Amino acid sequence: MTASSTSKLTLAVDVGGSGIKMLILDEQGQPQTERVRIDTPQPATPDRVIPAIAQLASTVGAFDRVAVGFPSVVQHGITRGAINLSPVWDGFDLGNALGRALGKPIRIANDADVQGLGAIAGSGVELVITLGTGFGSSLFVDGKLLPNLQLGQHPFSDDKTYEEHLGNAAFEKYGQKTWNRRLSKAIATLSKLFNYEYLYIGGGNAKKIELELPVNVKVISNKLGLLGGIALWRD
Repeated sequence: MTASSTSKLTLAVDVGGSGIKMLILDEQGQPQTERVRIDTPQPATPDRVIPAIAQLASTVGAFDRVAVGFPSVVQHGITRGAINLSPVWDGFDLGNALGRALGKPIRIANDADVQGLGAIAGSGVELVITLGTGFGSSLFVDGKLLPNLQLGQHPFSDDKTYEEHLGNAAFEKYGQKTWNRRLSKAIATLSKLFNYEYLYIGGGNAKKIELELPVNVKVISNKLGLLGGIALWRD
């Protein structure tokens, strides 16, 4: 597929605790390149992650602007938290730093928000959760994002949060059977809490789900964490 000479190309970037992914999209959100991936540098501090993004971006081809999904609350390009990467990210101006590194306009949002933008139908209450290194979430009402939802840090059971029960560390510690049992309980709880029309489940560990899911709950492709990036540039 070839983009027209007048259309803007968007570099979509998905930063995760274990990997950094990217591809180029045209203005309709259609991929113009194959997805590329590198492991997230460890420790995942800004002085290591930003050069890694820039180096990978140099391999994918020309682009006009950048859309980034990042695993924290993001306010005006400034990251808040990112506990699954490094404490150094709290209060870091990623928008300006990455803009300087790439030399292009940047728009950044929480990674679960971006994945949700690629997944939702745009009608009624729709909840997105991502199961990966941590536990991400985003909430939409009639297609409008309710920003800064950090459900993963909310108490879930036994004085522990959703992330403590369903993040990758819990999966590794307690095993797939217990993790799935906890996920089943979480889905039931979230259904009562939000009364959503649909719940979408993404993230790298979504492939480890062994439950029979309710009809209004579905697993979504992790590629939506990149494809949803085009929505950041739709004013």
